[in-house]
Amino acid sequence: MLRVSKIVDYGTLVLTHMASYPGQLFSASDLASTLGLGQPVVSKVLKTLGHHDLVKSSRGVKGGYALSRAPERISIAEIIDALEEQPFGLTECSAVPGACYFEAGCQIRPNWQRINAIVRRTLEDTTLADMMPANPDARPRAVARGVGSKYGVSATNPVMVSRSTHR
Repeated sequence: MLRVSKIVDYGTLVLTHMASYPGQLFSASDLASTLGLGQPVVSKVLKTLGHHDLVKSSRGVKGGYALSRAPERISIAEIIDALEEQPFGLTECSAVPGACYFEAGCQIRPNWQRINAIVRRTLEDTTLADMMPANPDARPRAVARGVGSKYGVSATNPVMVSRSTHR
């Protein structure tokens, strides 16, 4: 099954929320509280995104995190590559050449590479701005701490659904 990881899902949610408030600085704790995610997860996401120049941080009492560039200039492919800490790939040989023992003689590799290229191109053409809600009232509101980890709340599933019913 093709599915983004939780860290990519949460990272996209964090970045989309930040993009909804241009020029504002965000603390990890405020983002965690507003989005219903754990603070350690949000801190890890922000640190990783900072290492890849997708967010910038400023220290001090009035410090926090902000997008490093306009949402129109941040692709979903960049977000995935940063948070997975390797290039996007549907198969091992699509992401990192030489990673698969069978790569040299694999008869299906060219087809996986073709499919991977199509998906990759779509991710590169889709920006953070494209992920933002069209209706500003649809932006996340503060939720109880830890709700995102207890219920199926995510960037792709913003409706709170019990994990036992969300599969």
